[in-house]
Amino acid sequence: MFLQHLHLRHFRNYTDQTVTFTAPKTLVVGDNAQGKSNLLEAVELLASLRSHRVSRDRDLVQDSHDSGDITAFLQRDLGFYKVGLTLRVSGRRTALLNTETLRRQLDLLGTLNAVQFSSLDLDLVRGGPGQRRDWIDGLLMQLEPVAAHLLQQYGRVLRQRNALLRQDLPGVNRGNRLGKGGQGLAQGSAMDHSLFPDDQALAQEAWGAEASPGWDDGSADPLSPTSELALWDAQLASLGTQVMRRRQRALHRLAPLAQQWHQRISGCRELLRIQYLPNVSGDQPDLLDNPDYLQALFLDRMGDRSAAERSQGNSLVGPHRDEVELWINDTPARHYGSQGQQRTVVLAIKLAELELLETVIGEPPVLLLDDVLAELDLKRQNQLLEAIDDRFQTLITTTHLGAFDAHWRRDSQILTVEGGQVI
Repeated sequence: MFLQHLHLRHFRNYTDQTVTFTAPKTLVVGDNAQGKSNLLEAVELLASLRSHRVSRDRDLVQDSHDSGDITAFLQRDLGFYKVGLTLRVSGRRTALLNTETLRRQLDLLGTLNAVQFSSLDLDLVRGGPGQRRDWIDGLLMQLEPVAAHLLQQYGRVLRQRNALLRQDLPGVNRGNRLGKGGQGLAQGSAMDHSLFPDDQALAQEAWGAEASPGWDDGSADPLSPTSELALWDAQLASLGTQVMRRRQRALHRLAPLAQQWHQRISGCRELLRIQYLPNVSGDQPDLLDNPDYLQALFLDRMGDRSAAERSQGNSLVGPHRDEVELWINDTPARHYGSQGQQRTVVLAIKLAELELLETVIGEPPVLLLDDVLAELDLKRQNQLLEAIDDRFQTLITTTHLGAFDAHWRRDSQILTVEGGQVI
C-alpha cells in the first residue's frame, strides 16, 4: 500500500495542510515542537484509531476549535481508498471510507495498516504489563480488525462488573445504579487502558444505546446483586476467553519472527523469547486452546477469587491482568543491564510486526519512525535502514539529516516542518 496524500485541518498545530508523498521514503525534518510527530500521529490514528501520545481527542484538536479533520488517500492492490476521521472536543468521532460515513468508526480498521515505532516504544521492555498488553492488542486489531469490537465488548462488561462489585464497599450509595447512558458507578473503574483506550468516542461505541442485563432503567425490577453478578461473570468469561485465545494466536505467529530478527541484529549472540502468560491458566496447557475448557477454567478462577474481588471492588481474573514477558538468554529483558540490548529487543519486535502484517494482509504496511533513530546506536540504525530499504513506505522524523547517508538522502523525499507548516 502507498499513502499518497494526507490532509490535516485543525489537527494539533496544523490549521490547513495537505502533504503529497512522492517516494517510498520520506524524511520529515525540523526542530523540536514544530509538528513533525503530529504528521505521523495523524497516520497512526487512521490506521489504529488510537494515538500513542494522548488518550483524549480534545488534545488532538487545534486550540480554539471544536473539531479537527484527518483525511488520507491511499493506493492498495485492490484499488484507491479515501479514509477520514473527524475528531471533536466532545469526544464524538465520525469516520469516512470513500464516500460513505461509517456507522461505527471501528469499521475503518484494516483499510490503512501501519507500524509505528517511536522512542516511547522502548517502554515496551522496561514498562509495566499494561504497556505490553496495549502493544499486543494494537497489533491484534490490525491483524484481525474484528478483534477491536471484541476488546470493546470486554471493556464494557468489565466496567459494569467492577461497578457492581463496588456496590458492597463501605460508603458506596447502593442506589446509584447505571442507566442506559453507561455513566454512574462505571466511571473510575480501576483498570489499565491497555485493552480499552481512554477514548470517549470508542467508549460511546462500546456502550451503544441498549441497556444490558441488570441495568436499573426503571422498566423492571432490578436483579439481586448475586444474580446480576452471575450474568456479568458469564459474559466476562466468554469474552475474556476469546481475547486470550486471539492474543495467544497473534504472539504465536509473531514470536519466531522477532526471534529471527533479534539473532540477526545481535549477531546470533543472544536469544530472544516472547512468552504469553495469561491470567487464566491451568495445569493442562495443551487444553488452553480449547475454548470450552478455558471458559470453564475462567469461571472457576472467578469463584476462587470472589471474596477478594468483593473486598477490593475490582475484577481480579481476566485478560486485563495478562502479562507478556520478554526474555534475553533466560533473563527478563527489563532487568537486563544494557539499554542497547533492550533497544535491540524493541527493534526486533517492530521488524517482526512489519513482516507479520505484510504476510497477513498481503502487502507491505506503512512504517512510521518517530524520532527513533536518535535512540539507536549507529549499528542498529544501519540495520533498521537496511531492512526497510524500499520495501515499505516509510515516514521518518528527524531533527537533522546527518543520520542518513547520501544514498538515503538521494532516494528520499525531504519535507521540512516549521511552526505547523510543511515548507
